[in-house]
Amino acid sequence: MSADVVAFTVEALRQMNFDVDGADRETVFGPAGVDLDSLAVAELALRVEDAYGVKFGEEDMERLAIMTLGEFAADVAARAATLDGAAP
Repeated sequence: MSADVVAFTVEALRQMNFDVDGADRETVFGPAGVDLDSLAVAELALRVEDAYGVKFGEEDMERLAIMTLGEFAADVAARAATLDGAAP
């Protein structure tokens, strides 16, 4: 599932007009990578919530902003696994 989340996230960021050419699991969301601001992190979280049925709280936003795509995908997969009992 993690690879699916990475692909979904890259496509969502592309739709949000971020340059994701060459982005991979090691790409960071922060200034050294995609350079998401707080509003973009919130929008991405909403798109992922809608797609995967997971929930992020306000307290999660700061932590999400410093993750890599791979870390984010693993987090989403773990959250989804707790919803349906599947392995991440």
